[in-house]
Amino acid sequence: MRVTFLGTGSAMPLPDRVQTGLLLEPSVDGDSDGDGADGSGADGGEPDGRPLLVDCGAGVLHRLSQTDVGYEGVATVLLTHHHLDHVSDLLALLKARWLAGEEHLEVVGPPGTKSLVDDLLTAFDYLEGRVDLAVREVAADEPFEVAGYSVEAHETRHSVPCLAYRFGDAFTFSGDSEAFEGLANFADGSRVLAHDCSFPDEVDVSNHPTPTQLGEALAGRDVDRLYLTHLYPHTEGKHREMLDSVEAQFDGDVRIARDGLRFEIPE
Repeated sequence: MRVTFLGTGSAMPLPDRVQTGLLLEPSVDGDSDGDGADGSGADGGEPDGRPLLVDCGAGVLHRLSQTDVGYEGVATVLLTHHHLDHVSDLLALLKARWLAGEEHLEVVGPPGTKSLVDDLLTAFDYLEGRVDLAVREVAADEPFEVAGYSVEAHETRHSVPCLAYRFGDAFTFSGDSEAFEGLANFADGSRVLAHDCSFPDEVDVSNHPTPTQLGEALAGRDVDRLYLTHLYPHTEGKHREMLDSVEAQFDGDVRIARDGLRFEIPE
């Protein structure tokens, strides 16, 4: 599996961090930025799955246009939840695909996703019927398939219903969430975990974790590499101390995610 961080920012984006979005693709030979999850790149063999966009916040469409896949190549979007910084570019993606002559788009997400899409199309009714649009809702603890990937979902602790997603033993994405034992157990055994770490330790916050809280929750868990993402401006200049705080409890490889970072995970 190849993972690209399109957006690693938050509801308060930074010049070099747009809002949340990740691109998943089948594994290919080589590792374009030397950041392979085990240093070896892809494992070869026939790839499974198709390009899949996970969340679609503001700026993600532009980032997607900078990839080889492009918005023309993404026919499926998987949403973790319905906050604006995770869905802002959803209809912009639909319009871009329509104008590019693409005919299909599938949107998958937690309960309420159909109502969200219906409401957006009511506000922008000139987009209705422009592409063959399918909407599917999924639930926690009910495995499903999307874009050829087998996925498990787990309810997070956030201010609105939100799902974390696990793609086999390769990759887990927390969505937005506090750090807690249930989510740590859900990610246990993943080669790579991308987890919300919105603020440094000195910020008193709910619905998101601080680095110390995240390290404590993941202590003893078998995760090869952890990426901290969904970063607010409050984290600027504090990345090293955030890494140190997580590493004080968690003995895996901990890194700060950045827009454009791409890596391969052997399947």
